[in-house]
Amino acid sequence: MREVVLVYLDRSGGLQKFVHDCKKYNDSKQSYAVYRFIISINPSDVAELDATLGNYILHNPLQAAQIFQSVCFVAIKTLSLIEQLQTEAQISILLKPTHLPPFPSYVLSLSAYPFNYTSQRFYMSDGIVIAMGTVTKYTQGARFLCTEETCPFSEGFRCIRVHCPGATESATVRTDFVCSLCSSPLQEDMKFRVLGDKQIVEMIDAKILNALKGYSSDKSHVRIQAFTVFLR
Repeated sequence: MREVVLVYLDRSGGLQKFVHDCKKYNDSKQSYAVYRFIISINPSDVAELDATLGNYILHNPLQAAQIFQSVCFVAIKTLSLIEQLQTEAQISILLKPTHLPPFPSYVLSLSAYPFNYTSQRFYMSDGIVIAMGTVTKYTQGARFLCTEETCPFSEGFRCIRVHCPGATESATVRTDFVCSLCSSPLQEDMKFRVLGDKQIVEMIDAKILNALKGYSSDKSHVRIQAFTVFLR
């Protein structure tokens, strides 16, 4: 699948954009804990190249992002795109689909039962925004060092924490992380914390418009409830 990823990025223009994004990082001459890349994906085009990879992107996007991460790391090292990059863990890939298949199973509707949204895959959702919070910061990535000076993980970029979709802030930054090599406490290197913007939005199902129009249905009881969306 790594070969298919490289072929798709080359044909779609994604590889050229990736090289351009790498140039901006490299020109900054600043060493980052995490290098974040957003890659636009057309699931239909990927499925035509390789059905397995296309299905993987649609239904296991977090695992599919790891394949793209591996390919991007090899490309950076082979072409010497970012001199400061040391480990593959420093690369954060966000797959951004241009569209999803027009099937009901890809539509997230909180007004339809049952709620079988246990898989961490892509969904489409339509609604009306009824409230918006202020834009705040969240941690996209952080570098941790082992407190045991003789441990190999006490230097370099071996212990990297990267925010994953659906995770809370404490999953990325905490004070109780321990070294996987010697079990000593890990301490964050604050100089390398990477921040991003976060906004909380309250949405409500678009079917509320029917109630506002005075639309009457056969249902004796109707309950409308808002849901929260995190924009990162």
